[in-house]
Amino acid sequence: MTAAVIDQLAHQMGPNGLPYALPIHPNLVHLTLGLFIVAISFDIVGALFPLEKRVFKFLAIPASRSNFFDVGWFNIVAAAIVTFPTVATGFYEILLAQPPSDEVSAWGLGGLETMLWHGVGGVVLLTLMVGMAIWRGFQRYLWRQDRARQVQWSYLLTGLGVFALMFAHGTLGAHLAGEFGVHISADMLLRAGEDLTTLNVILPQGF
Repeated sequence: MTAAVIDQLAHQMGPNGLPYALPIHPNLVHLTLGLFIVAISFDIVGALFPLEKRVFKFLAIPASRSNFFDVGWFNIVAAAIVTFPTVATGFYEILLAQPPSDEVSAWGLGGLETMLWHGVGGVVLLTLMVGMAIWRGFQRYLWRQDRARQVQWSYLLTGLGVFALMFAHGTLGAHLAGEFGVHISADMLLRAGEDLTTLNVILPQGF
């Protein structure tokens, strides 16, 4: 790639280092997180339903055990599907990122190291979510089809383990944005010594 082409591509990027005003990956990340958290949470409520039944009855909440498991199933499938574009946009935006090389995060990692571990973590979480969805499907339609408790305790414990991994992975992403200013328009303008009032023109009204 010639210097002229590189210079032309650089001019096509916005102040956040991306060819669009707002990063896509962070929004998809929160959607993926929400779907997965709801999936595991509702399965936990369904698994513990015999203990909670009196509470629902006292609060006059019409709830059945199968409804909780339905929510758990459909949300884990949705989370597995959404994770693909989440990871894809993450890698695309990482490839365009230029973190400062002279700074380290609160975890003692440089910008490139943080991006590397965040990328690896994304692939690991994608694999785990797809695996969890397949595991959940076997429980729903084969292994525990005729049982009142549709999920195994090992499945729920694994889900809680994925929660912990998500926290670590999300913290790396937060370091990229908050400490290295990756794809943050205001931070990148400040580093370039430019006027922040240009954001009023770049970003849609209301952002």
